[in-house]
Amino acid sequence: MDILDGGRKVIRIVITGGPCGGKTTSMKCLLEELGKEEFSKDYAVLVMAETATELIGGGIAPWNCLTPDSYQYLQMKLQYCKELVYAGAAEEIAKTQDKSIIILYDRGFMDNKAYSSDQEFIDILARLGLTEVECLSWYDAVFHLTTAAKGAEAFYGSDNNNTRTETLEEAIVVDDHSLHAWEDHPNRVIFDNSGDFQDKMDRLLKELRHFLREEVPELMAHID
Repeated sequence: MDILDGGRKVIRIVITGGPCGGKTTSMKCLLEELGKEEFSKDYAVLVMAETATELIGGGIAPWNCLTPDSYQYLQMKLQYCKELVYAGAAEEIAKTQDKSIIILYDRGFMDNKAYSSDQEFIDILARLGLTEVECLSWYDAVFHLTTAAKGAEAFYGSDNNNTRTETLEEAIVVDDHSLHAWEDHPNRVIFDNSGDFQDKMDRLLKELRHFLREEVPELMAHID
């Protein structure tokens, strides 16, 4: 978390998980919650869209690049550039609106690790001049939405994302890889499919409110 002039802050929250875990709907729910007066008077919200969806939707995909890792390098390079842009924009907006900033990420940088081997990921990080520790430290909280392929199989599909190509079995593997990619983050919360989907969203919003409440006294102590 960055503390800016005047006590304003930048809070970074990643929404991640396996395919068809509810990320798109959860983003809408989080934005609606943060739009309420109790939050909007103190926070402005930025949303960083999923980089893979942008690239694949624009015709740049693993299957039309020379090699899978050449695509992965392009994706990670773009995501890193977007990280820098959003960090700079957050500081500017905080000054002009006199508010703290919450950045919601539809997947974070470490999600790239879920789609490559550990060594491939490390090699690309090196090309970008980055380390895993550095990338993990960018984010203040990670909310993992478990794929519907684990426990809610009847609802797994691609109706709300035409770039989703994974089968049920592949979705489980990706979800597991995503868990592995973020396992060293100190503030990760996993939302499973133990209830219905509304219950999953309710738990997510409850965690968001809890997280923001917990941050306030720590920040004030830091500022003092």
